[in-house]
Amino acid sequence: MDIKTADVCDEFGTELQVCSVEFKSFGKNKRFSGPIATVKVFEDNVLVKEALQTIPAGSVLVVDGGGSRNCALMGGNLGVIAETNKLAGVIIYGCIRDTAELREQNIGVLALGSNPMKSKKEGKGVQGNELNFGEVDWIPNYYVYADEDGIIVAARNLYK
Repeated sequence: MDIKTADVCDEFGTELQVCSVEFKSFGKNKRFSGPIATVKVFEDNVLVKEALQTIPAGSVLVVDGGGSRNCALMGGNLGVIAETNKLAGVIIYGCIRDTAELREQNIGVLALGSNPMKSKKEGKGVQGNELNFGEVDWIPNYYVYADEDGIIVAARNLYK
């Protein structure tokens, strides 16, 4: 993606929500954008894996992990699924692991931090619902733009 979030803000500022949470970048792609798909879980990544396997190519999976830093919701194996399915990126309001592997995968990955502990595998959570964290309403099919400066969300694709 050649689009910079600062430029998007300059051009479309009144149409945007700007995420107030500062995420760390772990994927090879530092800039990415696409339509939002959502999952809400807590210390359980079964639905994260399911979403990565089923959402359309070019999408950005937004995971509300409740901000937990107790375990990872994504690692290298799930990164391979995301890369194979040609997702634009993953934004996790929680932690990831296998940072060295994710850094080499052709995908954008933003998370609060890393934790080597794996998550539970109970399948609890919801997919496809509106989320709210970082002063943003993360609505499925809205469009997200992410780069080194931050994350912004618009109700539509601003660069068709």
